[in-house]
Amino acid sequence: MASLSAQTLLCIALTLTTSLIMDVHGSVEGGHREFDYFALALQWPGTICHRTRHCCSSNACCRGSNSPTEFTIHGLWPDYNDGTWPSCCARARFDIKEISPLMDALEKYWPSLYCSRSSTCFSGKGIFWAHELLGLRLVIDMLMKTSIAFSLAEKHGTCSTPVIRDEYTFFLTALNVYFKYNVTKILNEAGYVPSNSERYPLGGIVSAIENSFRATPEVICSKHDVEEIRLCFYKDFKPRNCLASKTSCPKYVSFPTYVALGHNESYAAIEWISGDEAL
Repeated sequence: MASLSAQTLLCIALTLTTSLIMDVHGSVEGGHREFDYFALALQWPGTICHRTRHCCSSNACCRGSNSPTEFTIHGLWPDYNDGTWPSCCARARFDIKEISPLMDALEKYWPSLYCSRSSTCFSGKGIFWAHELLGLRLVIDMLMKTSIAFSLAEKHGTCSTPVIRDEYTFFLTALNVYFKYNVTKILNEAGYVPSNSERYPLGGIVSAIENSFRATPEVICSKHDVEEIRLCFYKDFKPRNCLASKTSCPKYVSFPTYVALGHNESYAAIEWISGDEAL
């Protein structure tokens, strides 16, 4: 029997791997099912910025006195009730001109806290907002001694149909929900303020949000530091309980502060890199 060519093996591998992804996530372009709910993921910059090892102009952790000091948006994600999420829902390309009226708000409330550029579904490397609209997960598969790496788009924005139908509305909706349920304000008014020495009961934090939001959030931690809080919504953006039954957080958690330095200042352990190097 003649041996298969490398091109044939590649085609077989891509076909099998794509089939596997469809089984796991229930979605590829043209074949996804409609999502069940939205999750608004909010990240605590103090936790993430403490891990900064490289600075660049696009990293909000490196903005000095203008660095974020409250929860910022990580993403507005369509999810399924079974714990998976839709992906590669439409062949749409991110166009930053569509959201130009929102740029000031996005820079402040939805900044990137990293230097590396995010990969998009169809357009290669892109800015952080393109990733949040289109998303990416890298899948590496070994088959017939052939290594294959290709991108699986999580495509948060384009998977929001039929609720949200365009790029501008996606970002505007996320900002409006973020402002309406101001988690930073809710926690501050309950006495949970940023501190590098104080730890707070996780149950108290969850209760403070529940009392205002009228639904149970999901809290994600890095060791004892709060890294992310997620608010969940029905498709009409009425609050609903998040699905997580377990948490990565201990009983007492903290909201660490972060003193950022700007372009003209330097850290002993942090290196400034250019935008091209950040790729």
